Amino acid sequence: MIKTPAEIALMVEAGRLLASVFTHLDAMTLEGLSTLEIDRRVEAFIVDELKARPSSKGQYGYGFVLNSSINQVVCHGVPSADDILKSGDIVNLDITLEKDGFIADSSKTYLIGSVGPQARRLVRTTYEAMWKGIQAVRPGANLGDIGFAIEKHAKQAGYSVVRDYCGHGIGREMHEAPQVLHFGKAGTGVTLREGMTFTIEPMLNQGVRTVLTEDDGWTVVTSDGKLSAQFEHTVAVTKDGVRVLTLRPDEKRGA
Repeated sequence: MIKTPAEIALMVEAGRLLASVFTHLDAMTLEGLSTLEIDRRVEAFIVDELKARPSSKGQYGYGFVLNSSINQVVCHGVPSADDILKSGDIVNLDITLEKDGFIADSSKTYLIGSVGPQARRLVRTTYEAMWKGIQAVRPGANLGDIGFAIEKHAKQAGYSVVRDYCGHGIGREMHEAPQVLHFGKAGTGVTLREGMTFTIEPMLNQGVRTVLTEDDGWTVVTSDGKLSAQFEHTVAVTKDGVRVLTLRPDEKRGA
């Protein structure tokens, strides 16, 4: 689970490149685009402009560069020409990128056009919850501290935390040890050490935390049809705290 300084340096570069993908997306008008068109544009940017590899494509038999999860879709939404983003939607775009043998993973929930206050509040709280988890990372802390901080913030706002999916170690492989739960008890779990790299990616639901997988075998939706939002960063445990490897240039540290 521990990366060397040289390996961390390569992960920093992969994270920087992935952050630039989201900066590229931020400059797009997503309303009116299909999620398949967004997938195509992101693939072209990663391959042609960044000279990197979209590491989700082909993994586990998945045929696309990103997951596009709209409204009640919790995660693993599959890009489609039929899914046109419209005003009022929220959509999570989850993207991975590999450069020089190391992978970075990040996601952001976008507000499309004129989004109602309840959806905006869910998205804002999910972003805050991710940062609560990130701020709990430091050498000597425990994985349970991350989940505890996330769940506490979500519950205070009246939201539930999805338990079926979690963050994960990352490096040469997309999914490495340890699993990073977004709920839990402070002071429990693996002790964090300098050189660990993993994702923090909470999914918060407006209603119940339970989810269902649709017939395509990928798309996960809320069991009650209410909205879900997610944010994700790849982080590294440093000597005195945490470094967010996928932090975007225009993004402030913290919520």
